[in-house]
Amino acid sequence: MPAEDSPAPPPELVALAHAYGVDSTYDPGSGPVPVAPDTLVAVLAALGVDAATPESVGAELERHRAAQAARLLPPCIVARAGRRTALDVPAGVRLSIELEDGGTWTLPTGHSHWLPADLPLGRHRLTARLGEREGAAALIVAPQKVPEPSGRSWGFLAQLYSVLSERSWGMGDLGDLAELAQWAGNELGAGFVQINPLHAGLPGAPSDPSPYRPSSRRFADPVHLRIEAVPEYAYAELGDLPRRAAALRGEVLRHDGLIDRDAVWALKRQALEILHTVPRGVGREAAYRAFVAREGEWLEQYATWCALAEVHGSDRHRWPKGLRHPGSPQVVRAGQELAPSVEFHRWLAWLVDEQLGLAQQAAERAGMAVGLIHDLAVGVHPDGADAWALQDVLAEGISVGAPPDAFNAHGQDWGLPPWRPDALAEAGYAPYAELLRAAARHAGAIRIDHVMGLFRLWWVPAGHPPTRGAYVRYDAEAMLGVLALEAHRAGTAVIGEDLGTVELGVREELTARGILGTSVLWFERDWQDKGAILPPERWRSGCLATLTTHDLPSTAARLTGEHVELRHRLGLLARPLGEEQAEAAAELTEWHAELIRAGLIGAGEDLTPEALYGFLLATPADLVGVWLPDTVGDPRPQNLPGTWDQYPNWRLPVADASGCPVTLEQLAAAPGTARLAALAPRHSGRRTPARGAR
Repeated sequence: MPAEDSPAPPPELVALAHAYGVDSTYDPGSGPVPVAPDTLVAVLAALGVDAATPESVGAELERHRAAQAARLLPPCIVARAGRRTALDVPAGVRLSIELEDGGTWTLPTGHSHWLPADLPLGRHRLTARLGEREGAAALIVAPQKVPEPSGRSWGFLAQLYSVLSERSWGMGDLGDLAELAQWAGNELGAGFVQINPLHAGLPGAPSDPSPYRPSSRRFADPVHLRIEAVPEYAYAELGDLPRRAAALRGEVLRHDGLIDRDAVWALKRQALEILHTVPRGVGREAAYRAFVAREGEWLEQYATWCALAEVHGSDRHRWPKGLRHPGSPQVVRAGQELAPSVEFHRWLAWLVDEQLGLAQQAAERAGMAVGLIHDLAVGVHPDGADAWALQDVLAEGISVGAPPDAFNAHGQDWGLPPWRPDALAEAGYAPYAELLRAAARHAGAIRIDHVMGLFRLWWVPAGHPPTRGAYVRYDAEAMLGVLALEAHRAGTAVIGEDLGTVELGVREELTARGILGTSVLWFERDWQDKGAILPPERWRSGCLATLTTHDLPSTAARLTGEHVELRHRLGLLARPLGEEQAEAAAELTEWHAELIRAGLIGAGEDLTPEALYGFLLATPADLVGVWLPDTVGDPRPQNLPGTWDQYPNWRLPVADASGCPVTLEQLAAAPGTARLAALAPRHSGRRTPARGAR
């Protein structure tokens, strides 16, 4: 039964849902629609709430009210520096604060309903005492805003795996990223390079090539390592591995092959196992030990999971029962038995972190105003390392997605388990903070995929179609506050991917916190004026402006209409081919007239990528992103939503207009690159934001 035909849930169930932050309606664009009762029951069950019968609903409502009344403090409080923060506590409560740096504040009893405005930034501990009762809560004091980019700049948007050089082992790597940043900064005056998520992928072959369904968002994937950049390479004998790597690279670049991530990793794994046997110098050994100490339990759990997955597969539900939770004694014993494998994966994590740092340093030395922009995926694979290590704060049996709307009547299911908002608050948002800390460590900015998820996420219970989900609310003040604190400490700007359906007030709140949005030229319309093209002077300044993304057609394909023909060949069009082509042609005609009006092309000139990027540069956008494949006219999208094996998603090298793969060296010499770079002013040099104490 479609969600639109579902009966409205009873009032008591609605009240219980609202008590736990679950919306009982959603709006697909045509007005509010009730969430199906069985969906509310399933979502509440994932939050540990039994709503299966009217009697259990009543009992759970009473239990919730009693638990709220018994608390002296909420589990976590997030305050903004410079503002007094109201507290809902009983009269006569005595409050004290243990500061992150070891100091203590005791608040006067008469002021117990307010936290002072001059609390220092950081993660503190608030304690409340009332007679014999005592309660404690995490207290996070965050800055008002995240750091903002130092001046306006432009840069490249790239899928790193697709950018192969003549030194790559079959896919773009961190050595290529450093080269790309040095060239773009020094030669072209670019201010940043934004790349796809480099998160650790799920092991095993065939692997999932999507960078947006990772095993772990906390650690990067060693498949991105430049083998020759590992210092121990100079003292190792790799036999015929370099020759085999060259053959793999040649297959991609010179035989129109696809990127074979599994083959790349098979070669690199062999090389890394050899390099791991090479003794490290005293300095590198000390650096490695410092990394292990810094990463602590997060690294230990990740490396242990990697070792266990090599023995038992990645799906923890199929593991021996004693190994299914990271806190069990059996996991400790298994880690000891698999000590060499655990140590190998610790070492790999260090190497990747080291090369990520070197790539950001290369960008900074090239004078980039921002440097690297790392992408943070919205979630993780349900069978991966994070799903195992963080299972106590993730919702079991739930997948994140999107509800049906005017553009997709069937909704979307992304197959990613969401944070449990209640468990996240009980944990003081520490897992979320640690994730942000790792993402920002070697970045000038971080991009947060589906940033609207900091406010609410569409939860789809297992066995339900995505039309039968519900929105679950998060404490946006807390989520944004933790983000602001970690961004401040790392000195990184933040970009939110806010494309698609955005709830009223969300963009305004993100702007107030200094978080940049994402504006794609084709979508920027004045919907108050019949969808007319929004002139450049009316664009928002707080955004990354671009012509396309990894999920959208390339500029070359839009200008020829090839994107419509591709979707037609794959059976993805919802309307007849002629209608789709006519609409695409009309859009181009409209843009042609707009660029003539703006003085970017003459009346007799064709629409070109250079003219469209000129339009972006005429907006006040803080950051302007050039899709790297646009420099050589690559017509192919990197990912085509709605396809799986019908299209080689996430496996295409950058190619020219004829589909011939292009190396990084050829990209640097391409005439189109020079033409696009000539449009943009050079950046004024990097001004690194002040980094707070760790």
